[in-house]
Amino acid sequence: MSSPRTTAPSEGDTAAVSRAMEAAAEIRGRIANGELKPGDRVPEAKLAESLGISRNTLREAFRTLSQEGLITQVPHRGACVAIPNINTIIDVYRVRRLVECQAVAEALPRHPALAKMRAAVEEALEHRKRDDWPAIAGANIRFHQAIFELADSPRLNRLYAQLTAELRLAFGLIDDPEYLHAPFLERNLEIVELLEAGDTERAASQLRDYLFLAERILLAGYERLDLD
Repeated sequence: MSSPRTTAPSEGDTAAVSRAMEAAAEIRGRIANGELKPGDRVPEAKLAESLGISRNTLREAFRTLSQEGLITQVPHRGACVAIPNINTIIDVYRVRRLVECQAVAEALPRHPALAKMRAAVEEALEHRKRDDWPAIAGANIRFHQAIFELADSPRLNRLYAQLTAELRLAFGLIDDPEYLHAPFLERNLEIVELLEAGDTERAASQLRDYLFLAERILLAGYERLDLD
Protein backbone atom coordinates (compact mmCIF):
# COMPACT_ATOMS: atom_id res chain seq x y z
CA MET A 1 0.00 0.00 0.00
CA SER A 2 1.53 3.28 -1.07
CA SER A 3 1.85 6.14 1.38
CA PRO A 4 -0.27 9.23 0.74
CA ARG A 5 1.41 12.01 -1.15
CA THR A 6 1.96 15.35 0.44
CA THR A 7 1.84 18.40 -1.72
CA ALA A 8 4.42 21.06 -1.08
CA PRO A 9 3.09 24.60 -1.00
CA SER A 10 3.50 26.45 -4.25
CA GLU A 11 5.58 29.59 -4.58
CA GLY A 12 2.35 31.55 -4.87
CA ASP A 13 1.01 30.10 -1.61
CA THR A 14 4.30 30.82 0.15
CA ALA A 15 4.33 34.39 -1.11
CA ALA A 16 0.74 34.93 0.03
CA VAL A 17 1.54 33.65 3.52
CA SER A 18 4.59 35.91 3.63
CA ARG A 19 2.54 38.96 2.61
CA ALA A 20 -0.07 38.15 5.26
CA MET A 21 2.64 37.87 7.92
CA GLU A 22 4.16 41.18 6.83
CA ALA A 23 0.73 42.82 6.95
CA ALA A 24 0.12 41.42 10.44
CA ALA A 25 3.47 42.80 11.58
CA GLU A 26 2.64 46.23 10.15
CA ILE A 27 -0.77 46.34 11.85
CA ARG A 28 0.76 45.08 15.10
CA GLY A 29 3.27 47.92 14.86
CA ARG A 30 0.51 50.48 14.34
CA ILE A 31 -1.19 49.20 17.47
CA ALA A 32 2.10 49.25 19.41
CA ASN A 33 2.85 52.87 18.48
CA GLY A 34 -0.66 54.00 19.38
CA GLU A 35 -1.84 54.74 15.84
CA LEU A 36 -4.65 52.19 16.21
CA LYS A 37 -6.49 52.41 19.52
CA PRO A 38 -8.79 50.08 21.48
CA GLY A 39 -12.19 49.76 19.85
CA ASP A 40 -11.14 51.43 16.58
CA ARG A 41 -12.83 49.96 13.55
CA VAL A 42 -10.30 48.79 10.97
CA PRO A 43 -11.64 49.51 7.46
CA GLU A 44 -10.63 46.63 5.19
CA ALA A 45 -10.61 48.40 1.85
CA LYS A 46 -8.63 51.42 3.02
CA LEU A 47 -6.12 49.37 5.00
CA ALA A 48 -5.59 46.84 2.20
CA GLU A 49 -4.91 49.69 -0.22
CA SER A 50 -2.46 51.39 2.14
CA LEU A 51 -0.57 48.11 2.63
CA GLY A 52 -0.65 47.24 -1.07
CA ILE A 53 -2.28 43.85 -0.53
CA SER A 54 -5.54 42.14 -1.42
CA ARG A 55 -8.45 42.01 1.01
CA ASN A 56 -8.08 38.22 1.19
CA THR A 57 -4.46 38.64 2.32
CA LEU A 58 -5.57 41.25 4.85
CA ARG A 59 -8.16 38.84 6.25
CA GLU A 60 -5.41 36.25 6.75
CA ALA A 61 -3.46 38.89 8.68
CA PHE A 62 -6.56 39.63 10.76
CA ARG A 63 -6.88 35.94 11.60
CA THR A 64 -3.34 35.93 12.97
CA LEU A 65 -3.94 39.08 15.00
CA SER A 66 -7.24 37.68 16.30
CA GLN A 67 -5.36 34.68 17.67
CA GLU A 68 -2.99 37.10 19.40
CA GLY A 69 -5.90 38.97 20.99
CA LEU A 70 -5.21 42.21 19.10
CA ILE A 71 -8.10 42.22 16.63
CA THR A 72 -11.74 41.31 17.20
CA GLN A 73 -13.78 40.24 14.17
CA VAL A 74 -17.49 40.91 14.53
CA PRO A 75 -19.92 39.28 12.05
CA HIS A 76 -21.43 41.83 9.65
CA ARG A 77 -19.34 44.62 11.19
CA GLY A 78 -15.79 43.71 10.22
CA ALA A 79 -12.62 44.01 12.25
CA CYS A 80 -12.04 46.19 15.30
CA VAL A 81 -9.00 46.73 17.49
CA ALA A 82 -9.49 44.63 20.61
CA ILE A 83 -10.32 46.11 23.99
CA PRO A 84 -8.21 44.31 26.60
CA ASN A 85 -9.74 42.99 29.80
CA ILE A 86 -8.32 42.64 33.28
CA ASN A 87 -7.34 39.00 32.70
CA THR A 88 -5.25 40.04 29.69
CA ILE A 89 -3.40 42.65 31.73
CA ILE A 90 -2.69 40.19 34.55
CA ASP A 91 -1.42 37.58 32.10
CA VAL A 92 0.82 40.06 30.24
CA TYR A 93 2.48 41.15 33.48
CA ARG A 94 2.91 37.55 34.62
CA VAL A 95 4.83 36.83 31.42
CA ARG A 96 6.84 40.04 31.73
CA ARG A 97 7.97 39.16 35.25
CA LEU A 98 9.00 35.67 34.18
CA VAL A 99 11.02 36.89 31.21
CA GLU A 100 12.33 40.31 32.18
CA CYS A 101 13.44 39.46 35.71
CA GLN A 102 15.36 36.41 34.55
CA ALA A 103 16.91 38.34 31.65
CA VAL A 104 18.16 40.98 34.10
CA ALA A 105 19.35 38.39 36.65
CA GLU A 106 21.41 36.63 33.95
CA ALA A 107 22.55 39.75 32.07
CA LEU A 108 26.13 39.58 30.81
CA PRO A 109 28.48 42.46 31.68
CA ARG A 110 28.62 45.17 28.99
CA HIS A 111 25.83 43.54 26.97
CA PRO A 112 24.93 45.81 23.99
CA ALA A 113 21.34 46.03 25.23
CA LEU A 114 22.56 47.94 28.30
CA ALA A 115 23.49 50.88 26.08
CA LYS A 116 19.95 50.81 24.64
CA MET A 117 18.49 50.80 28.14
CA ARG A 118 20.66 53.78 29.13
CA ALA A 119 19.69 55.66 25.94
CA ALA A 120 15.97 55.03 26.56
CA VAL A 121 16.26 56.32 30.14
CA GLU A 122 18.08 59.49 29.08
CA GLU A 123 15.58 60.07 26.30
CA ALA A 124 12.68 59.77 28.76
CA LEU A 125 14.31 62.19 31.20
CA GLU A 126 14.77 64.72 28.40
CA HIS A 127 11.12 64.36 27.39
CA ARG A 128 10.10 64.95 31.02
CA LYS A 129 11.68 68.41 30.87
CA ARG A 130 9.20 69.22 28.07
CA ASP A 131 6.31 67.45 29.81
CA ASP A 132 5.98 65.16 26.77
CA TRP A 133 4.42 62.09 28.35
CA PRO A 134 3.40 60.28 25.13
CA ALA A 135 7.06 60.41 24.07
CA ILE A 136 8.07 59.12 27.51
CA ALA A 137 5.68 56.18 27.00
CA GLY A 138 7.51 55.31 23.77
CA ALA A 139 10.91 55.55 25.47
CA ASN A 140 9.68 53.28 28.26
CA ILE A 141 8.62 50.66 25.73
CA ARG A 142 12.12 50.79 24.18
CA PHE A 143 13.63 50.41 27.65
CA HIS A 144 11.76 47.16 28.25
CA GLN A 145 12.42 45.94 24.70
CA ALA A 146 16.12 46.25 25.52
CA ILE A 147 15.58 44.18 28.68
CA PHE A 148 14.14 41.40 26.50
CA GLU A 149 17.20 41.72 24.25
CA LEU A 150 19.44 40.90 27.22
CA ALA A 151 18.24 37.29 26.81
CA ASP A 152 19.70 37.04 23.27
CA SER A 153 16.59 35.20 22.06
CA PRO A 154 14.93 36.09 18.73
CA ARG A 155 11.81 34.21 19.92
CA LEU A 156 11.55 36.39 23.01
CA ASN A 157 12.07 39.51 20.92
CA ARG A 158 9.10 38.48 18.77
CA LEU A 159 7.10 37.82 21.93
CA TYR A 160 7.85 41.34 23.15
CA ALA A 161 6.48 42.80 19.91
CA GLN A 162 3.15 41.13 20.68
CA LEU A 163 3.22 42.08 24.37
CA THR A 164 3.97 45.70 23.43
CA ALA A 165 0.88 45.83 21.24
CA GLU A 166 -1.27 44.38 24.03
CA LEU A 167 0.18 46.84 26.55
CA ARG A 168 -0.45 49.78 24.23
CA LEU A 169 -4.09 48.73 24.03
CA ALA A 170 -4.30 48.67 27.81
CA PHE A 171 -2.50 52.03 28.09
CA GLY A 172 -4.79 53.45 25.41
CA LEU A 173 -7.82 52.96 27.64
CA ILE A 174 -6.38 55.35 30.23
CA ASP A 175 -5.99 58.87 28.92
CA ASP A 176 -3.29 59.89 31.38
CA PRO A 177 0.22 58.77 30.38
CA GLU A 178 1.78 60.77 33.24
CA TYR A 179 -0.24 58.71 35.73
CA LEU A 180 1.01 55.51 34.11
CA HIS A 181 4.69 56.37 33.58
CA ALA A 182 5.78 59.02 36.09
CA PRO A 183 6.44 56.53 38.94
CA PHE A 184 9.00 54.62 36.87
CA LEU A 185 11.44 57.12 35.38
CA GLU A 186 13.80 57.12 38.35
CA ARG A 187 13.33 53.37 38.83
CA ASN A 188 14.45 52.75 35.25
CA LEU A 189 17.60 54.76 35.95
CA GLU A 190 18.29 52.80 39.14
CA ILE A 191 17.98 49.48 37.31
CA VAL A 192 20.37 50.60 34.57
CA GLU A 193 22.91 51.80 37.12
CA LEU A 194 22.74 48.51 39.03
CA LEU A 195 23.29 46.53 35.83
CA GLU A 196 26.18 48.76 34.81
CA ALA A 197 27.71 48.09 38.22
CA GLY A 198 27.25 44.34 37.72
CA ASP A 199 24.69 43.94 40.52
CA THR A 200 22.25 41.81 38.55
CA GLU A 201 20.61 40.29 41.64
CA ARG A 202 19.49 43.65 43.06
CA ALA A 203 18.49 44.87 39.61
CA ALA A 204 16.25 41.82 39.13
CA SER A 205 14.71 42.26 42.58
CA GLN A 206 13.95 45.93 41.91
CA LEU A 207 12.49 45.10 38.52
CA ARG A 208 10.18 42.48 40.04
CA ASP A 209 8.82 45.03 42.54
CA TYR A 210 8.57 47.59 39.72
CA LEU A 211 6.47 45.29 37.53
CA PHE A 212 4.11 44.43 40.40
CA LEU A 213 3.62 48.16 41.01
CA ALA A 214 3.09 48.86 37.29
CA GLU A 215 0.47 46.12 37.11
CA ARG A 216 -1.34 47.48 40.17
CA ILE A 217 -1.39 51.05 38.80
CA LEU A 218 -2.71 49.90 35.43
CA LEU A 219 -5.39 47.68 36.97
CA ALA A 220 -6.50 50.46 39.32
CA GLY A 221 -6.87 52.83 36.40
CA TYR A 222 -8.66 50.20 34.36
CA GLU A 223 -11.18 49.44 37.11
CA ARG A 224 -12.19 53.11 37.21
CA LEU A 225 -13.16 53.07 33.52
CA ASP A 226 -16.70 52.94 32.24
CA LEU A 227 -16.43 50.52 29.31
CA ASP A 228 -20.17 50.09 28.75
